[in-house]
Amino acid sequence: MDEEPVGDIELVHTFTGPMPTGVSVSHRGRIFVNFPKWGDEVPATVAELRDGQEVPYPDQRWNSPASDDDAQAFVSVQSIVVDPADRLWVLDTGSPRFQPTRPGGPKLVRVDLDTDTVAQVITFPTEVALPTTYLNDVRFDLRRGEAGLAYITDSSDSGPNGIIVVDLASGESWRRLHDHPSTKAEPLHEFQPVVEGQPLLRRPDEHTAKPIGMGSDGIAISADGRRLYYCALASRRWYSVSTDALADRSLPDEEVAATVIDEGDKGGGSDGLESDDAGRLYLTSYEHNAVLRRRPDGEYETVVHDSQLLWPDTLSVATDGHLYVTANQLHRQSSFQQGKDLRRRPYALFRTRIDAGPVLLRR
Repeated sequence: MDEEPVGDIELVHTFTGPMPTGVSVSHRGRIFVNFPKWGDEVPATVAELRDGQEVPYPDQRWNSPASDDDAQAFVSVQSIVVDPADRLWVLDTGSPRFQPTRPGGPKLVRVDLDTDTVAQVITFPTEVALPTTYLNDVRFDLRRGEAGLAYITDSSDSGPNGIIVVDLASGESWRRLHDHPSTKAEPLHEFQPVVEGQPLLRRPDEHTAKPIGMGSDGIAISADGRRLYYCALASRRWYSVSTDALADRSLPDEEVAATVIDEGDKGGGSDGLESDDAGRLYLTSYEHNAVLRRRPDGEYETVVHDSQLLWPDTLSVATDGHLYVTANQLHRQSSFQQGKDLRRRPYALFRTRIDAGPVLLRR
């Protein structure tokens, strides 16, 4: 790793209720967060930070689903992303407590930030969002087609992994790299993550210990839109694939897979990925309480390293020149700690400056 000076982190917000995962910042500086329903009491699965408070967004009704297949309310949100046109997209897993999905639950929802109202709801057919599917993270390229494309990772730990492609104009979607080796978690004999000095394993009780099975998780799109980067939660490696191949529905699966590039060892386990318009790729490092980045010349450097970054989860590059990151102590959940919840509130949202001036988000 490159020995560059380590940056400072600034505390933006603390969370005393449920643990957060996603964060995204609008072009005008509005900050949105989400809380998946993994076991905590979650009053609102999507919220905006206003004057230090977590306010249900866009309102409480959208955060009050009638059932796990309610297509007109958020069921359990894993990720929220502001796109280059300054619109908020909400990625709903439809899978509280990682339960099997039902049609209508898994969806991608667009919220108009000018009116704070839902403008579009895209649900997925059963051949795209499988009963085992866990929609994890999403990136957008508005330069393709009539209204752009979205790319979503399926990080399921109980079924096939892959990348889901969505045509934002028609709402049509399709799976790519379905169960491809690059989208799957590495076996324990190849990758044993260590967090806070302890091997990270599924340990729901004192008698059970098995490796993490979460597949394709972090995702980022290159500045020119030509490559999509992704990584499994349980893997030291990361990969990229041609977006031309992903977008071409007529291309056979094996030809899409032929465009996959092994991007090498990224230095440990990562949850979130992100990119900027300078061609730099950002990676969380949950084993090292750090955020790294790969420069266009291929060299890695440390953006920030801090003991407070207990499981850096989601990354968001904002137009204010900062990189935002949530730290949610995911590894201290009872499912990894022999049934004991070792998390210590508050959880935190941090940011660190990555540029002297504003960042332009054209992708």
